[in-house]
Order: sequence, then C-alpha cells, then structure tokens
Amino acid sequence: MGHQNPYQVALQNLDGDAAQYISSNTLDEQSHASFLNAYLIAKGQEPVDLDAFRILPSSQAKGAQQIGRLTNLMQLSVDTSWYVRYRSATSPDFGATFEQAIPQLADGQFTAIPRTNDDFGSTAHVQAIANTAAFHFGSIEQGGSSLYATLAQKVSNAEVLKIVLSIGGDEICHFLEWVDFAGNGVQPPIAPLTDPTNGLVFPNFDATPNPLLQTNLIFPVPCEFISPKLPRCAVIRPTSAGQIDAVGAANYFIGEGLFIGQPPQFNQLLLNLAHAADAAQR
Repeated sequence: MGHQNPYQVALQNLDGDAAQYISSNTLDEQSHASFLNAYLIAKGQEPVDLDAFRILPSSQAKGAQQIGRLTNLMQLSVDTSWYVRYRSATSPDFGATFEQAIPQLADGQFTAIPRTNDDFGSTAHVQAIANTAAFHFGSIEQGGSSLYATLAQKVSNAEVLKIVLSIGGDEICHFLEWVDFAGNGVQPPIAPLTDPTNGLVFPNFDATPNPLLQTNLIFPVPCEFISPKLPRCAVIRPTSAGQIDAVGAANYFIGEGLFIGQPPQFNQLLLNLAHAADAAQR
C-alpha cells in the first residue's frame, strides 16, 4: 500500500479495503463512460464530450493530481435522507418523505477531500472530511441506482435494456458499499466525532438505537412497492416517474454543489441531456 497521507488513513478507518473500493468504483465509472460513448458512435450517434468543462481546480494537498476537474468536492451540501429512506418501510413512490440523518451535512457546505495540506493538521478534522466523503458517495450512488431503474421502464430496445440493467446493477453494487462506509462513520470507534474547525458533528447512532439510523444495515428494508395492498418488498426506491427521472437527478447533483464553479452553459448542457433521456418512450 505504501505510505498513506492522513486522509487515506481516515478512509481506511471506515473500511480497511477503502483504497481498493475507491479505485474500483472509479475504474467502473470510467468504463461506463467509455462504453456508452463507443456504443453511441457505433449506432451513428454523437458521443457526449464534456472535456471543455474540465476547468475546476484540483485539491492543493500533497499528492493530488493537478488536472482540470468536472466536479467540485470541496463545497458540498450532502443529502443524507437516503440513509433513513433505505431503513424505512415507507416509499417515496407513495409520497413518503424522510428526515436528514445528519442535518448539518445537508444544510452547510463541507469538503469531502483535503483542500490543502492544512487539512491534514487535525486528526478529527481529516476524519470528518472522510466521513463527509462516505455520505457523499452514498448520496451519489443511490441516485444512480434509482435513475437506471427508472430509465429502464422507458426502454423499447432489448439491447439498450440489457445495457441499462447491466450498468444499473453495477451502480447498486457501488451503493451498497458506500452504505456500509457511511454507517461505519456514525458508530464507535469513529463516532461520536466533532470537527474542531467547523463544528460538524457525526453522532454515534448506536448510542440511542433507532431502526431508521441502524448502522450495520446494508440491504434495503422491505417497503411499499407497486401497491400498498401488496406485501412489502425489498427494492431500490424511488423508481416512479416524477421521483428521480434524469432531470431530477441532474438537479439533485447541482443542488448538492457538485458543479459549483462551472459556467451556466455546463448546467444547461447537463439538463438538455437529461430532458432528452426523459423524453424517451417505450
């Protein structure tokens, strides 16, 4: 593994296989992008090229590659309601809403990566950054899991359905790993944890047992599905139209601050692609 900086150590505190998981997740997503663009070209369509928007600055901490970035990971407002949703027997497809597991993360702007070497100074601070990353990973992947399941319902071509279900299944694998990551950040020995630089608190959810905050739960709790009259079923949710369609997912990522620093043209391009996806009909 070689010498690790304090951030890498903090991620290892959440899971001893953190480095491999993050590397594998990255390689998976790169393979998805490469495959989908190649598939579009093979079908005589224009590929998606976002290289003109790789303009956001990299972290200035030691070890970070100084390359243009598409996303901002240093000013995130992380939605943590997904953590509660997947532990609930109710479903957003039937109008259910969910509290934030960590309201501070959703209400503020926090970094999920060290910004400079100064972020390595406090052990509690760098652990809070890693914990933020864990909840951010889960927030992104739960959206992708629902989006693929939603888009699959619009597909009319068997080969495209195969692609959507196959890539969507891989996104679910990612999501389950980050569910475990996030849960590890809110139980001993990591939690309770307070970031001394900004007051961000990661409580010990095990201190006051609450089934909606259970830390060792990875799989979805059975919930309402198709009809409230049917037995509850363990499923990805939401998957209904109007819940997390492509436009909803794009706006979700924008709202989390993932594209802070990008020009308006980037968000518009993203939303145009999302509208085109949502316009598909079976």
